[in-house]
Amino acid sequence: MRHRFVLAALSAGVLVLAGCGGGDSGTTGSGPGGLSVPKIDKLASLGAGEGEVNIVSWAGYVEDGSTDKAVDWVSDFTKETGCKVNNKVAATSDEMVTLMKTGEYDVVSASGDASLRLIYGGDVAPVNTDLIANYKDVFDGLKNKQWNSVDNVAYGIPHGRGANLLMYRTDVVKPAPTSWSAVFDANSPYKGKITAYDSPIYIADAALYLMKTKPELNIKNPYALDDTQFKAATDLLTEQNKLIGEYWSDYTKEVQSFKAGNSVIGTTWQIIANLAQADKAPVEAVLPTEGATGWSDTWMISAKAKHPNCGYLWMNHIISPKANAAVAEWFGEAPANKLACQQTSDKSFCTTFHADDEAYFQNIWYWTTPIAQCLDGRTDVTCKDYSAWTQAWTTIKG
Repeated sequence: MRHRFVLAALSAGVLVLAGCGGGDSGTTGSGPGGLSVPKIDKLASLGAGEGEVNIVSWAGYVEDGSTDKAVDWVSDFTKETGCKVNNKVAATSDEMVTLMKTGEYDVVSASGDASLRLIYGGDVAPVNTDLIANYKDVFDGLKNKQWNSVDNVAYGIPHGRGANLLMYRTDVVKPAPTSWSAVFDANSPYKGKITAYDSPIYIADAALYLMKTKPELNIKNPYALDDTQFKAATDLLTEQNKLIGEYWSDYTKEVQSFKAGNSVIGTTWQIIANLAQADKAPVEAVLPTEGATGWSDTWMISAKAKHPNCGYLWMNHIISPKANAAVAEWFGEAPANKLACQQTSDKSFCTTFHADDEAYFQNIWYWTTPIAQCLDGRTDVTCKDYSAWTQAWTTIKG
């Protein structure tokens, strides 16, 4: 479990970019910042495998037993299809985009901040989901979303999802919190023992809270903030900074901090809560009434794929019930395939990660890279882009 989460941390901190607009498959349409979707045809029919497939992935997504002999969903794929898997682990979305632009890779497990860049850059092709038998069993809540499609044209295959939660020590924080106000209240009794995720994207958590509690700000999307909305969110975080004991990005430090009592309440992931509980820390994690931010990743096929058939075969395999269940448990996230829940070794896994709870995920705002063209559809104002968020985060932390 500990090793699994080290891998998860590499991906879960990656931001998800959601865009707007687009055209039908093979046509040109408008997108973020006035970008257009290049005309690229999707694969019309599936042929014989080419013998290999070159993949760019997040650590933990393509396991062949070399990390742990018991963790292997690649060998069966090669045996069944004859496609040898050559995998390149990428550390960042920027690296994924750079690698895919070379045309040397067939498939990528892109997070959203990479996915729309790849789509509008002409680096990936629309996906013919009719050629992927297991696609029919993917949760509807992950299909045709802003980070994996344009105008309902699929450009990728959903992999999984997760939410950012509020964790607290049950022996200290009473009554049990139900709102993010527990970490934003300037008069919090837990001053100095509040923790928060260390990333500019955490500004969205503040914006989400304000969206629910300050309707006069008219925030419709926590990643689409004009000057006034952005100032309100950053002002809130500047005040919160006075309450923060420490910011976290390393999961081991958050687990130990909660176990020692140095932190008693703050943002977390379900897998962190599980690890803390396994270490006998008296903690619980909840989805607050305002909802939360979260993430989702997507398998995409290169527009220049040299091995498109093996690429399609891989995408079908990785979301098959058995493989998707294995990845989800190893990585620590909800699987994309609804039938995967029958294949997990821990029969309560999907319940713990809310895999089939669409009502739960309707309250999740997936991490979104802010752009100047407001992602909520407004055209009469300019929104703060991610560079502004990065600068503001540096100022907030002092």
